Amino acid sequence: MGIYLNPGKEAYAEAVNSPVFVDKTEMILYINSVVKTEQKYVCVSRPRRFGKSMAANMLCAYYGTCADSYSLFEKTKLGLTENWDQYLEKFNVLFLTMTDFFNDHMSIAESLDRLKKRILDELDEAYPGVRYDQSDFLFSMGKFYQHSLKQFVIIIDEWDVVFREKKEDKEGQKNYLDFLRDWLKNKPYVALAYMTGILPIRKYGKHSALNMFDEYSMIQPMQLARFTGFTEEEVQDLCNQYQMDYQDIKNWYDGYQLSDWIPVEKRGLYRERMYSEHSLSVYSPLSVVNAMRNGIIRNYWNKTETYEALAEFIRMDFDGLKESVALLMDGGRLKVDTSS
Repeated sequence: MGIYLNPGKEAYAEAVNSPVFVDKTEMILYINSVVKTEQKYVCVSRPRRFGKSMAANMLCAYYGTCADSYSLFEKTKLGLTENWDQYLEKFNVLFLTMTDFFNDHMSIAESLDRLKKRILDELDEAYPGVRYDQSDFLFSMGKFYQHSLKQFVIIIDEWDVVFREKKEDKEGQKNYLDFLRDWLKNKPYVALAYMTGILPIRKYGKHSALNMFDEYSMIQPMQLARFTGFTEEEVQDLCNQYQMDYQDIKNWYDGYQLSDWIPVEKRGLYRERMYSEHSLSVYSPLSVVNAMRNGIIRNYWNKTETYEALAEFIRMDFDGLKESVALLMDGGRLKVDTSS
């Protein structure tokens, strides 16, 4: 095991062993369906404390070679399905949390150089004797793949930190996007690229450097809708377990209405307006978990970020945002095009 290469199952095991745990392992069934296909590029965009890192840790535990995770998954919802271990421990996982590399003290170029060096150092330790070129990262990735004959599952948590922490460095942001594209797109060593972040995939010029990614957002979660937050059924189960009043929990925390994907066999019914099971109510995991642990229903959400972080974006006044917020605070109403 390494820090970045096949870091193992411990981070996900901590979630499983936590006092309040909701089994989301069935998400792996969908991710398995896109592994080694043209849809293998997955970007999950959603707010803080909605389980993005937990899901990334789960995928790391499942796919990583030598993770010894069979016992961790065999009794889960995933383990009850057919062929659930299809890709269990079958790949080299590279797990990167981008906040570990990008900070105020280094430029984007310096941070990328550090990222590349650390990855190659760990690959060199895992596969000694491979003749690679430290100055050519993409060539070296290919050489290690040729030697090991194991494709990579590349998991990137907080991929958007560059746009949050380096807002003024437009050229550096462009170079960062170009690096991700060149590293991941159409490379035989990539079996799956999975990224998480708060912001949508950044576009510059007339195209997106990361246009190969399918983006699963709060607006369009698609096949990952049921795994975006806690569903009504999951919250009801927790209320029964922790002796909480479900209707009170619903009144406080049922804040998101999402549209799931529609199965092929149900699409005729959907067109005739006879199918609505794709519409889901989703709850904030942070709020529900804290309510279950404490037995007290209150506002836990505002503890996830400071006001100043939000105010900074309001002051930027993109598309008249400042005036819009003032209008809403004064009791007014606005229509917003959430797609843009």
